[in-house]
Amino acid sequence: MYNEEKGIQHLFFDLDHTLWDFDRNSKLTFEQIFKEKKIIIAIDEFLEAYVPVNLKYWRLYREDRIEKSELRYRRLKETFDCLNYTISDGLISEISEDYICYLPNYNYLFEGAIEVLQYLEKKYHLHIITNGFKEIQNLKLKKSGIHQFFKQIITSECVGVKKPNPKVFEFALHKAGAEAQQSVMIGDSYEADVLGAINAGMWAIHFSKEKKAKEIQQVATLTELKKCL
Repeated sequence: MYNEEKGIQHLFFDLDHTLWDFDRNSKLTFEQIFKEKKIIIAIDEFLEAYVPVNLKYWRLYREDRIEKSELRYRRLKETFDCLNYTISDGLISEISEDYICYLPNYNYLFEGAIEVLQYLEKKYHLHIITNGFKEIQNLKLKKSGIHQFFKQIITSECVGVKKPNPKVFEFALHKAGAEAQQSVMIGDSYEADVLGAINAGMWAIHFSKEKKAKEIQQVATLTELKKCL
């Protein structure tokens, strides 16, 4: 419970998988692209292969072992290879570009997101820290109607390193004019959001249904944040 005794003044949210329902929006994006490109694969079959591959490449990207362009291409290439679906490199590149272009057009938020942000903005300064690509994260925030809640929006591309690197959190704290001990990070990734924030001296709340550590505050729904903040 983060009560007034802790002096919390600033809340930093992750965006994808925390406020913005990435999985739902991503599925709708692929459905549109596959229809347009006449890709004959059942979307659920594709996603079953794609999701773990995408997570793998995002991990490599966080660790600076691949570039953004490699992430975008290789996650698709490996998925199609896994499904034994014959497709040209040119078409993969087109799908990669269309995905980035179309994704911000689908803007489902997790249940309770608007309600919780309205509640929290009356008590705290709200900010975003995201590893997502700069060119689409602001579009997601604006098109989903939550941009106005956040005073600072920090993308890892602005900093030059990615969560969980402490430099991302230090940069965000500086931009927000916040002290680490007065700040809470809320996110779905235990490694990138929770451990990253804690290693930077901040508090953290893990947004997940899967329990990771007893000593870490955790919520399974966004509305639960009203009970602990």
